[in-house]
Amino acid sequence: MTTRAGLLREIAAAFATAGLETPEREARALLKGGLGLADIDLVARADMAVSEEDAARLTILATRRAAGEPLARLIGRREFWSLDFSLAPETLVPRPETETLVEAALALFPDRTAPLRILDLGTGTGAILAALLSEYPNAFGLGVDLSEGAARQARDNLARLGLSGRSGVLVGRWAEAIHGRFDLVASNPPYIPARDIAALDREVREHDPRLALDGGPDGLDAYRVLAAALPGLLAPGGRAVLELGIGQESEVAQLLAAAGLPADGPARRDLSGIARAIVTRPA
Repeated sequence: MTTRAGLLREIAAAFATAGLETPEREARALLKGGLGLADIDLVARADMAVSEEDAARLTILATRRAAGEPLARLIGRREFWSLDFSLAPETLVPRPETETLVEAALALFPDRTAPLRILDLGTGTGAILAALLSEYPNAFGLGVDLSEGAARQARDNLARLGLSGRSGVLVGRWAEAIHGRFDLVASNPPYIPARDIAALDREVREHDPRLALDGGPDGLDAYRVLAAALPGLLAPGGRAVLELGIGQESEVAQLLAAAGLPADGPARRDLSGIARAIVTRPA
């Protein structure tokens, strides 16, 4: 009989052999996600049996993880801003550093009762939009993504989180189909220079959609489009918050300034000290 504790040990040992940095932690996460368990279930009910079917399925998933497939892709879910998001092949896995963008946006509008109009360009899973709507209960948000699969997943996530009544998701190229102005425009655009994609970690280059990674020859293609579009999207007093790649603050600030939207001070840094979220001055 295979127990939860026994399967946990087997998977952790396989992960250690494969060289994963935190094998036991990842094994616990795989069991929790794969079996729908909470932490207490792996502690207080560690001796409970796992069916042969579930054990075989989890062993296959563990083999795929040991070969480099991201854990979030295997279980199809990722937490962001304490909210749970389902993934699709067309979406990035939401990353902790993107929470810096949400923090920067919240600092701009301290009144959480404000009836903000929010636009999330390149919404992916809808994580940024959902995080902001969860903090502003009177806000309405619109997400846009070029990928139909990503837009569909964003709609599903927003509905599951109870936010579909205050949100919409469109398929489109940036703001081309948008007519209206917003108090807050947020975006985590593709910003990896095309030549650098081959050198990314395997988990990213082999499993994240290239459409959401490739920022063109210098990584700035999307920022050029956004800088040109933002003056026509922001309401009076409106602000934009854009995620940055490593070392891009100065160049993106120059693009924004040329469009009449200079940066409102230095970019907000993530927990690693990287300039991660640039904010425009009031429009």
